[in-house]
Amino acid sequence: PLAVIKGMLAGIGVTIILKNIPHAVGYDNDPEGDWGFFQVDGENTFSELINMMNFINPGAIVIMLVSMAILILWERKFMKQMSWTSILPGPLVAVVAGTLLTIGFEGSSTLELGGNHLVNIPSFSSFDEFTGLFTFPDWGHFNNPKLYVVAGTIAIVASLETLLCVEATDKLDPQKRVTPTNRELIAQGSGNIVSGLIGGLPITQVIVRSSANINSGGKTKFSAIFHGFLLMTCVLLIPGVLNKIPLACLAAILFMVGYKLSKPILYKQMWRKGMGQFVPFFATIVVIVGKDLLWGVGIGLAIAIVQILWNNFQTPFHFDPDNYNEDEPINIELSEDVSFLNKAGILHTLNLIPDGSKVIIDGHKNKTMHPDILEMIEDFKENAKYRNIDVTCIGMEAPEQKNVVLSFKNIVGKPTKKE
Repeated sequence: PLAVIKGMLAGIGVTIILKNIPHAVGYDNDPEGDWGFFQVDGENTFSELINMMNFINPGAIVIMLVSMAILILWERKFMKQMSWTSILPGPLVAVVAGTLLTIGFEGSSTLELGGNHLVNIPSFSSFDEFTGLFTFPDWGHFNNPKLYVVAGTIAIVASLETLLCVEATDKLDPQKRVTPTNRELIAQGSGNIVSGLIGGLPITQVIVRSSANINSGGKTKFSAIFHGFLLMTCVLLIPGVLNKIPLACLAAILFMVGYKLSKPILYKQMWRKGMGQFVPFFATIVVIVGKDLLWGVGIGLAIAIVQILWNNFQTPFHFDPDNYNEDEPINIELSEDVSFLNKAGILHTLNLIPDGSKVIIDGHKNKTMHPDILEMIEDFKENAKYRNIDVTCIGMEAPEQKNVVLSFKNIVGKPTKKE
């Protein structure tokens, strides 16, 4: 459901913001952070925010504020109207400014940032050191059944996350294109095989990078390919420069990404759509922030399914005994599809029909009917004999299975000859 997809995006946005607040003020003991409210280190998301108050670094705050100012300035209309801003994106300017400030703060007792406040990627001085970063498979585990259990689990979880992110990315795409999901999964599987053979981690589609790409003007799949080559080139040629980038600067950039995924106006829009949309939306956000992505989407989906079942149970077309006209037959018109989900609603309606009345069950529009519904109608016809109810079934010669909307109305006069 769209409410769950929007909740997933907003939940990721909130998580990004919460997890980067410590980095923005210089508390970088846990650079990656643990997803979920309760963390591996015994802390939780909000206790970490309290702990960071004891490790505030003025230099990190200055860099974060400068970076935020640049990013906000680049979002102004008058800046977007300047053609050169599309060539020189705000995040890149913020990173350059943050790196220069980091270099400038070196030697300052209050503003200097230590190694744990900066990006830390492996560096190498020779080709042998570079090739030493690769780890090749130990084929001695080829017959280990545990290997395949873990691999299968990773494949399923990664595929689910990718499909969710594909759906979310399509919603963010200004052109509203539809990603071919089969091709996406084939590409992901092929990439993971190659990555695993050289010691790399499994990969999935990531909504953070996708949204950043879209916000930066990326329009085709070449933008993702170029992104990969750009990362590889920078890691190979300028690892020392990358290791000068402060995490506070990256936190500012991710604040903007998180904000765009979870704008306040989104919450207002979902609230205006009613509780049926807002409840799964908000529940998805809460569980994603408190647990993880798949749990959040699963809970949101479960709530949406319960809503569907409840709406089917409470069929809006019920017979009203107070407005019943004894001179008119009661017409129950079945829709194209009637499933077992409608069983309770239809049964409730049939039980409200007063004794001594005339009922027409019209199945002309019905194409598929669940056997439970047909059996229930047959039971009602049998029971009607003892309640002096005249039941006529039309257009129900070969019903099969379906998902119903019961249309209920009184018809003036008798059925037509055609009926």
